[in-house]
Amino acid sequence: MKFGILGAGGIARTMATTINRMPVVTRKVIASRDAARAEAFRKEFSFDAAYGSYEEMLADPEIDLVYIAVPHSHHYKWTLAALEAGKHVLCEKAFAVNEWKARDMIACARRKHLLLAEAIWTRYMPYRRIVTDLIASGEIGEITTVTANLGYPIDMNERIIRPELAGGALLDLSVYTLNFASMFLGNDIARINASCVMTDTGVDGQDSIFIEYRDGRMAHLFSTIYAQPTRTGYIYGRDGFIEVHNINNPDVIRLWKIADRTPVLQEEIFVPEKITGYEYEVLACEKAIRSGAIECPEMPHSETIEIMRQMDEIRRQFGLVFPGIE
Repeated sequence: MKFGILGAGGIARTMATTINRMPVVTRKVIASRDAARAEAFRKEFSFDAAYGSYEEMLADPEIDLVYIAVPHSHHYKWTLAALEAGKHVLCEKAFAVNEWKARDMIACARRKHLLLAEAIWTRYMPYRRIVTDLIASGEIGEITTVTANLGYPIDMNERIIRPELAGGALLDLSVYTLNFASMFLGNDIARINASCVMTDTGVDGQDSIFIEYRDGRMAHLFSTIYAQPTRTGYIYGRDGFIEVHNINNPDVIRLWKIADRTPVLQEEIFVPEKITGYEYEVLACEKAIRSGAIECPEMPHSETIEIMRQMDEIRRQFGLVFPGIE
């Protein structure tokens, strides 16, 4: 597979580290709006080519898959541009700034019959199957509640605090907690109640999200750009609970049973060794392209649209609008 990275920021560097250790990727190119930056990136990661504009890279006939690694505000424009250029696309989370743009991106992929996948890496990781199997085993009984928290002190990052770049905790951090709840509770939602603390720049700095499901289950989700909490997810059942440490890159999963109202550790599972974790989404895309699919089963288009719908409703409750990009 011939792989192009559109954007040369921090997340692009992680992807470059990943694909450099993946034999399935046979050609690697980078594009930046700064030619010198692109060339420095190419040299550092021993890529095959560097382009000083995104348009130039998209004109390269020797690219199968383009990874969109620019800020959220630019996902829509460059995903459409890549699809129109005949490239398959892996677009970073959050997929778009709102649901209608996500639908438009997906509609374009369907017209072109090209793969379009959201790079929400936790959906592709082996830990997901481990947790799903533990739930299916019945060890913790009937699931009633999910909680999850995620945060890092990143409020000094321009991409995070600028509304014109679709900054804030929601699209960068709460997207993980929402996906965590969705994976293990589904999306039959009765109502969402959300509140946030706004930054001085006008984006959400801390989010508290309650989701009530039609069957009576509940999720409580928290994220912050000011601190690093435990980053832990819990799936509670009547007989015990599952603990997932570091929900945006899980490393340990623990199964707890309740005995005389006391949690007792039953099993501790360490996730498989990985390059960075990004390799699973790349492999899923490669498999989908080989089979002629336009979506990955790990994160189908319907799930991407559903998460965007949830985030639109949460932003509506926040009163948060991204100026000029909605």
